Amino acid sequence: MHPSRALSESEPFRHMAVPYDSDEGFLGLVLPYLHRGIAEGRRVLVVSTARNLGLLGPDVGRIDTKVATEWYLHPHRTLAAYLEYVRGRRTLIVGEPVWTGRDEREIREWIRFESVANAAFSDDDCVALCLYDLRHLPPAVLDHLGMIHPVRLTPDGERLNADYVEPHDLVLAGDLEPLPEPEGVAVTAEFTAAELSRLRRTVAEYARAAGMERSLIASLVLSMSEIAANTVEHGAGRGTLTMWSTAGEVICEVCDPGGGGWDDPLPGHIPPEPESPRGYGLWISRQLCDLVEMRTTRGTLRVRLHMRI
Repeated sequence: MHPSRALSESEPFRHMAVPYDSDEGFLGLVLPYLHRGIAEGRRVLVVSTARNLGLLGPDVGRIDTKVATEWYLHPHRTLAAYLEYVRGRRTLIVGEPVWTGRDEREIREWIRFESVANAAFSDDDCVALCLYDLRHLPPAVLDHLGMIHPVRLTPDGERLNADYVEPHDLVLAGDLEPLPEPEGVAVTAEFTAAELSRLRRTVAEYARAAGMERSLIASLVLSMSEIAANTVEHGAGRGTLTMWSTAGEVICEVCDPGGGGWDDPLPGHIPPEPESPRGYGLWISRQLCDLVEMRTTRGTLRVRLHMRI
């Protein structure tokens, strides 16, 4: 498919991986879409390195731009920012996630971010070009490129990725493994609806003693409270909170022996519809915490919240 035809295709959301290995390669792949998007009256956002933004020349004055290192700070907050930009508009997004300097856990969550985007924007009139600089790309990211993008853009045009996997079917390394047991000394507390207020105080006191900043304590308490409330309302009506500290972070785990009632294949990864009576708690928790992990084993749901001190 020729680039000039891409923006007029029938699919409302087109998500393409765009690998490149030179300045010339970057411009040759991006500029045709950029010019077409501007001509069609689309709102255009380019998020890339300061160097790449400088290569765009006079086109920069007709588009919105962000430096990637200031935009790609947290997968779920970045997704929310893109959703705010895209919703209700015809848009073209050119984004380049930051991969260098990330540890294995962070890379895994950013790969998941790219996959979830296919579901989050499925009904939006948006074309998304995801840039990948092959000169600096970790092997794990390259291995998943086709799995998380339905289409790949090359100098010869667009082609479908035969190894593409729908977001709810994507399984990354570690996703099916049991969560490791708490390290060191752990604090536990049983709770029902009557103990939720006390539970919030317990988490705040523990985080404060661990040296966490006040604003982060508030975020952790709110996140834990949302998950615990879901356990009470939609799960077994009771649960267990376990807290411990390791590697510069506080971890809170809510254990629901009733399974938690989560029936969403991508729980908390996509914001609920405005009219939905539930589903906000896990979305909020993913926004506030550094990492949220979920496992269900023998009918028991464990939701683990990570917050750096």
